[in-house]
Amino acid sequence: MIVEASERFALTAPPEAAAALAFLRDPARSLSRVRFLRDVQVGGTEVRGVLAVQLPMVGEVTLPFFSVLEHTGSGARLVPQVLQNERAWLEVAGEGVLSGPLLEYTFMFRAHLTIPAAEKWGGSAFEKMVQAAASRTMARVTQELPKALAAALAESG
Repeated sequence: MIVEASERFALTAPPEAAAALAFLRDPARSLSRVRFLRDVQVGGTEVRGVLAVQLPMVGEVTLPFFSVLEHTGSGARLVPQVLQNERAWLEVAGEGVLSGPLLEYTFMFRAHLTIPAAEKWGGSAFEKMVQAAASRTMARVTQELPKALAAALAESG
């Protein structure tokens, strides 16, 4: 099962372009206030972490992610990498661009969940319930993202 959510938003950029670009290109700093991401580790161009979500009747599900950071002329982008041999994992893709007085962001989260095959009506209903809960959770995650980045930006400025 794959569940996706995306978010586009803009924040007021720091007055100095160098400070704005530094924030966009430093995921450890910019993602520091994102509560739903745990164990975020940045090493060189690699960004790894875990998204922890609560799903009804399943409990907490942890979705590891691995993205590669690429600097662009006006900011940075996260390029998701496939995680082999994981029952559940997350693609985190994003781009942050300095555009005049704004930091413009686009993020996409795509959760890959493996659940037991739905062979009977009960299994099919369970699958639909997990799909709906996962979709609501992913939507909530993307809605919290702008506030978390704004808080990290305020701390760094």
